[in-house]
Amino acid sequence: MAAFKACSALVTGANRGLGLEMVKQLLEACCSNIFAACRDPDGPNSEALRELAKKHPGVIYLVQLDVADPCSIKESAKKVGSLLGKNGLNLLVNNAAVLPQKTMLTTTVEDMQNTFNTNVIGPLFVIREYLPYLRTAAKAKRKPGMSCDKAAVINISTDAASMSIMPVLKEPFPLFPYSISKAGLNMLTIYTARDLKADEILCISIHPGWVRTDMGGDEAPIDARESVEGVIRVIGSLTEKQHGAFLDYTGKTMPW
Repeated sequence: MAAFKACSALVTGANRGLGLEMVKQLLEACCSNIFAACRDPDGPNSEALRELAKKHPGVIYLVQLDVADPCSIKESAKKVGSLLGKNGLNLLVNNAAVLPQKTMLTTTVEDMQNTFNTNVIGPLFVIREYLPYLRTAAKAKRKPGMSCDKAAVINISTDAASMSIMPVLKEPFPLFPYSISKAGLNMLTIYTARDLKADEILCISIHPGWVRTDMGGDEAPIDARESVEGVIRVIGSLTEKQHGAFLDYTGKTMPW
């Protein structure tokens, strides 16, 4: 497993599935400050995350963050900022997402709006609110280049966002709003990579594979452990050469 040197990381949607597994594996990788963010850290769906945080006080911090609510994002950034030291935030993982199972003919205005609010607009404003801490981390390293040890934004995407793959992709369930929103997230990655290049803050999109989670379903070929092991391995090896890329959890370049 790739090692993260004295890192601080924030993961959205951290209470279950890939997000919870990401928190676990960042802990195993000796990440020293992990901000586990989710919409309702006190709710029944966050019990496993709360238990994990209790076992690792001073390392895992629970953060209330609803990515569909700009006020919640702003308040979370204030809380995390008060806990971060002078080294800032090294790693931001935009993982929170929704997947309404609708087709082009069955999706509603509300489906599209809610999906875009969570999967595209949310990540945009999370990046913007946490950018000062990412910039602090990038400057604190005092060395050129890009890496996740320095400062990075990782947007969790999907092969269903690929305009090349989607026409031939076997859909396990209807993906219409999800695919379109994740294609939008990929464009956000492109813009973020361009606009943060001067700050030497790395940004990529990554496809974690089709994973057996509440969102991915029981038919998925890989489990969360295998997926996140791959994601951690890939992001731990990133340099400025992959800045703005779309990769999968094995490191393969994905077609846009």
